Amino acid sequence: MRTVAATVNTPATATLSPPWWRRPMVIVTAGCLISIITFGVRSSFGLFTTPLVDLRGWDREAFALAMAFQNLLWGLTQPIAGAIADRFGAARVLAIGGLIYAAGVVLMAISTNPVMLTMTGGVIIGIGIAGGSFTVVIAAFSRLVEPSKRSWAFGLATAAGSMGQFLFAPLGQAFISTYGPQTALILLAGTLLLVPLFARSLTGSAYVAGASDDPDDLVSAGQALRAAGTYPSYLMLAAGFFVCGFHIAFVTTHLPAYLTDHGMSVAVAAWSISLIGLFNVIGAYTSGILAGRWPRRYLLSAIYLARGAVFAIFLVAPVTTATVVITSMLLGLLWLSTVPPTSGLVALMFGTRHVGMLFGMVFLSHQVGAFIGALLGGTIYEQTGSYHLMWILCIVLSIGAGLVHLPIKERRARTAEPTAEGSTV
Repeated sequence: MRTVAATVNTPATATLSPPWWRRPMVIVTAGCLISIITFGVRSSFGLFTTPLVDLRGWDREAFALAMAFQNLLWGLTQPIAGAIADRFGAARVLAIGGLIYAAGVVLMAISTNPVMLTMTGGVIIGIGIAGGSFTVVIAAFSRLVEPSKRSWAFGLATAAGSMGQFLFAPLGQAFISTYGPQTALILLAGTLLLVPLFARSLTGSAYVAGASDDPDDLVSAGQALRAAGTYPSYLMLAAGFFVCGFHIAFVTTHLPAYLTDHGMSVAVAAWSISLIGLFNVIGAYTSGILAGRWPRRYLLSAIYLARGAVFAIFLVAPVTTATVVITSMLLGLLWLSTVPPTSGLVALMFGTRHVGMLFGMVFLSHQVGAFIGALLGGTIYEQTGSYHLMWILCIVLSIGAGLVHLPIKERRARTAEPTAEGSTV
């Protein structure tokens, strides 16, 4: 009797499922956790204004200068971090940025003079945030998420950052109250060590040549940058984002001190920042959904004009616990709600190939505004003993930002012809 050996035919190339940490939901979750930690720690810095100034014997202008440089360095290095993430993937940039960020926070805790504070809390942390921030996460999501869901994903990443603000504001205040500002900063730095771990899931999000059918994805970085610099709608978008940065840096840096100056407790001051973060979870997520349905320029105009109205009401209303809570809730709905439509417009205008760099350039404008907002708030306070002029300036800028978005054209920009190799510059 002849025995026939059974054979199993296997394909030459087997399709393997990705490891669990590379599955879509894990990638999105990891990116959101990074946003929670990095933005949460950053949002808590305003709580250190009074305790750190009192501990070291500095004035508020010294602390404001450090925060201003932090925002400026964040903005200046964000396009570089975005370009590196575009070329080599977000995971490496996020991991290194998280470590630099953590080191800067530790060094900020042991700074003994204003110059050292500016170098650590300003320069080093600013560079670290650029590499470890939610903007790099958004750039990664732009390539990992299908176009129809990008605005939603951008809103989710932004909402996660706002959730970090909600969680870390009371956590930071609890650390300060229990251990003092120095130890509190070191404890916050410890949470940043989780960023490299979560960043591993975003491995492989770098651009792959030939993976896109979009011809604009073949242009070089230099060509894309030159095209953006001559496209009026892109420049108007950057101008509006300048105002967003001005508002956010002024409020996060000076609102806690403003409230304690008006008799509010440090707990109320901390919860005001926390409530802004909580309600921006709703605002940013909703903005991401609306940005996929409504004209983004009108959505942005409405957000900025609404901010101006909230600032105006807060300026004339008495400072009570009730008005602080209501204002914080309203500001929260409008806080980082500008990010999903802004980043979505950048991707619409120029594609996703260089979105990290091009959104980074828009974000640079945001951070220049943040530099001015944080620094000017401290300067005006030291000169006048009040933040009244800053609130008025915030209102005026809100109106300007609301108007500047209206002429934006929501369509693909004309870029240069791609290079022969589709190489990067």
